[in-house]
Amino acid sequence: MAKTKFRIRFQKTGELRLISHHDLMRCFERMLRRAALPFASTNGYHPQPRLVFALSLGLGIEGYDEVVDLELEAPLPEREVFSRLANQAPEGLKILSVRAVHDSSAPQVSKACYEIIVPTERQCETIQRIDKLLAAEHVWIKRDKPKPREIDIRPFIDDLRLTANKLVMRLRMTPEGSARPLEILQILQLDDLIAAGGVLQRTALELHET
Repeated sequence: MAKTKFRIRFQKTGELRLISHHDLMRCFERMLRRAALPFASTNGYHPQPRLVFALSLGLGIEGYDEVVDLELEAPLPEREVFSRLANQAPEGLKILSVRAVHDSSAPQVSKACYEIIVPTERQCETIQRIDKLLAAEHVWIKRDKPKPREIDIRPFIDDLRLTANKLVMRLRMTPEGSARPLEILQILQLDDLIAAGGVLQRTALELHET
């Protein structure tokens, strides 16, 4: 049978943000089985549905425009795949769109956008730190994994600004690396917002479209 590939955009919000990427994959597998979709499976002793996520979502981060590619063993209308999955989605997981794609390669992310609410009393100092960061030629940070090293993340910051009461981060994803949203928060001295109950949101994934 001819295989068909679909690109699914979805949201992962609320309490579901607290499940791991591995658990999210298992959640999708249960949805596929309950939806009775003819999904293709990997080879080996423990076959899994052929699902390829564009970019894993860190624990505790809400995703508002996530991307996963699904391969089916038989062609189906986009609207049918959408309705079957949407009907089986648990609370906190919402199917936004389903479209057939003909590219055999995995989805490649070019940019990822994040947002977090900044308290009013901290916005002036945050703007000053943003200006200082963007004016810098280099922004060096230390990473411990996979081995201790220093990385200049300045080339990976595409946009950084305070809009209304939200810090907006638009970060480039490249073969050479990327900046992490938590690293940006640390530089801006806003990383305590997470511990205080703030929720980091990934609002968009921009793909290299073919």
